[in-house]
Amino acid sequence: MTVPVPGDPRPPSARPLEAVRADVEAALGALDAVAGRPAEEHVAAFERVHAALGAALAAGSPERV
Repeated sequence: MTVPVPGDPRPPSARPLEAVRADVEAALGALDAVAGRPAEEHVAAFERVHAALGAALAAGSPERV
C-alpha cells in the first residue's frame, strides 16, 4: 500500500532537494507522536516515513542538475 506524503506534487526528481529533505524531516518528526498512540496507528506513520525516504532516494544526489 502506498501512502501519499503531503507536500509538493511534482515528482521528487523535479523538486528542490531542500523540499525533499523537508518532507523527510516532517515524516521523521511525526514519529515522536506515535509513542502515545495505539499500535494500529503506528503503521501509517511508518509508511509515511518509508514513502518520504523513497522519494528522497528517487530525487537523487545534490550533484544532480
